Amino acid sequence: MATIAVDELTRAYGPVRAVDRVSFSVGDGEIFALLGPNGAGKTTIVEILEGYRSRDSGTVEVLGCDPASGGSAYRARIGVVLQSAGFEEEFTVRELVRLQCALYPRRHDPDELIDLVGLGDKRTTRVKALSGGQRRRLDLALGLAGAPELLFLDEPTTGFDPAARHHAWDLVARLRDLGTTILLTTHYLEEAQRLADRVGVLRSGRLLAVGTSDELRAGSHLPTVISFGLPADRSAAGLPVLSNRPEVRGSRVRLVSHDPLPDTRRLTRWAAESGTLLSDFAVAPPTLEDAYLALTEESADVR
Repeated sequence: MATIAVDELTRAYGPVRAVDRVSFSVGDGEIFALLGPNGAGKTTIVEILEGYRSRDSGTVEVLGCDPASGGSAYRARIGVVLQSAGFEEEFTVRELVRLQCALYPRRHDPDELIDLVGLGDKRTTRVKALSGGQRRRLDLALGLAGAPELLFLDEPTTGFDPAARHHAWDLVARLRDLGTTILLTTHYLEEAQRLADRVGVLRSGRLLAVGTSDELRAGSHLPTVISFGLPADRSAAGLPVLSNRPEVRGSRVRLVSHDPLPDTRRLTRWAAESGTLLSDFAVAPPTLEDAYLALTEESADVR
């Protein structure tokens, strides 16, 4: 079942089409990431889905209704975590979360929610004393106050250190496991690859591709990089015949391969037969970031 169904969505500002006939769906309990450079149309699409911006044409159905006419009953079923939000600085964390929860007919227990986002030791701390990362966790708590069926997350880990970012990823994954559908916008491609069941890539208002990270990486037809170090008594001239000519810098060898499995087999067989240690042997397939850059750069060339 689709929590979000978008068909031929279009929104223009004067002569500029910010969203140009975009179609996609998000399944119940799925994490879907919208990716794209600044100005790609992500914010406009999300605001239309949230019911805060009108569309020019196309159909949009979210949680079984049209967000444009869903009113307060619709908004009570969704949660929104903006990239940045203002707080009343003199409230404590507990006071602010309790106030937000009280606004919804269906709600989380405030103290359980504070623990869920990792602010249990800050519940009596005033907002003005929180760090940037702690404020971001508070953003998330406020977005979850109404126990939403659908959560919109806009750049959820901006300003987080690596440890806090991984904590947030674990939390988002846990929300998905609890049945919450999540629409994520992020500039962190690693974040999308880690969290999203599927991703959609936008540029200049157009949806270029939709699929899993693996599908987008496979569809990019980008090469795999095989790298390793040779011992001092071995020369790259003695390597077996490979699908491409390797690059050699000192003792380090780098092979850009479109046939990584046969090349890996040839190298490991040669190493075993010749008694050669291939140090720091690594096989690096293309990442989601590589596929994303290839997609958006190709689109820029076409347009």
